[in-house]
Amino acid sequence: MKNLSLMRISIWGYLAIFFAYLLGPLVIMSVTAFNSPGFPRAAPWECLTFEWFSALFQDERILNGIWNSVLVGAGTVVLSVAMGLAGALMLTQIWPKLRATYYTIIIAPILVPGVVIGISTLVFWDRINRMLGLEADSFLSNGLFLTVIGQSTFIASYCMLVLVARLQRYDIALTEAALDLGASHAQAFRKVLLPFMKPAIASAAVLAFLASFENYNTTTFTFGEYPTLTIELAQKVRYGITPAISALAFIIVLLTVFAALFNEANIRRKELVALARKEATVEELSSGRIKMPGFLSSNWAAVALVIVACATVVVVGTATVYSPQQCIANVQEQKRLETEERIQELRRQRELRRQQQETEQGSTAPAQSQPTGNNSGFGNVFAPTNLEGEEEGTGGTGDNNSGFGGAFAPNSLSGEETEEGSGN
Repeated sequence: MKNLSLMRISIWGYLAIFFAYLLGPLVIMSVTAFNSPGFPRAAPWECLTFEWFSALFQDERILNGIWNSVLVGAGTVVLSVAMGLAGALMLTQIWPKLRATYYTIIIAPILVPGVVIGISTLVFWDRINRMLGLEADSFLSNGLFLTVIGQSTFIASYCMLVLVARLQRYDIALTEAALDLGASHAQAFRKVLLPFMKPAIASAAVLAFLASFENYNTTTFTFGEYPTLTIELAQKVRYGITPAISALAFIIVLLTVFAALFNEANIRRKELVALARKEATVEELSSGRIKMPGFLSSNWAAVALVIVACATVVVVGTATVYSPQQCIANVQEQKRLETEERIQELRRQRELRRQQQETEQGSTAPAQSQPTGNNSGFGNVFAPTNLEGEEEGTGGTGDNNSGFGGAFAPNSLSGEETEEGSGN
């Protein structure tokens, strides 16, 4: 029992860490959309504001990028789902010995880097355009065309995987029965196979649109004059971002939550209706008065959807009447005062350091030596004091200050003459 409780705690702890790691950045970015600083940050919190949503809707480049992304996504969905469905049908009907090879060829674009696909798409269609002798601004060089073709190259493989998973549960006997009853192959496909494949087609379409909407590696080489949202966001991040990007992220997250809750509520609703019909009596079935469950009864997804919708309405209503100008003015004044105090503190510290340096220099400076009065070279050999000392040493016998150690002094010469005379 103790081990079971410990295992449950470990599982819940792991799930909490996993979802915190997965959804934490989205939550933090959503919070920065409502903070007043000019750079996205969640802390420190300054003022609640909705001005970044207004700045987002006034940014023409972002709006143009969203529109281009929608156009590219729509074209990619049509082309990718069509190619994916054709590939899935071919995979289920091809000769079994070739099935593995065909599957490898179809899946190969997923393994190719998006940069390679983008460059190859651009080069290939440029060559085709030149071979046909078309102008440089023809539809083969159009950014929307190249982007749709480049993205569909690998997104079609994702769609094929989704459709193959659904097609493997299809009973081929249904198509054969339709053909035996006189239906053509087109009629059998349209009235038997296609309704069975509708859930998978819808899933593949959503997957293709999302993959196209967020693609950057391939689109960066093919967009031409039609930059998508990811291209515009990358350029804005390169030159500096504002919380308007966080506002866009919050809107995308909110729309995703709405779509997920609506889909879950719809699925849950169908399950409850099917259960109610199964438990209905014969009289209720014959009269058509089956008691259907309410939209919110036993449907947590519907309850969550209503709560999120009400919260959105409250936020929008608050944004129309709330003004953060006074709060922002107070924050700016507080920042100004803090800046002045910091400047004064820096000035005091600089003055204190200057005084300390002056005190240290005054106490440690060595005494200056007295000047000798002679700044000539030669090691002070010709200084007056040295000359006087030499005269005193010689007994003041001459006034010759010439060099050569007094060798040519008169007294020296006289002494030499006397010695020579006495020697003679």
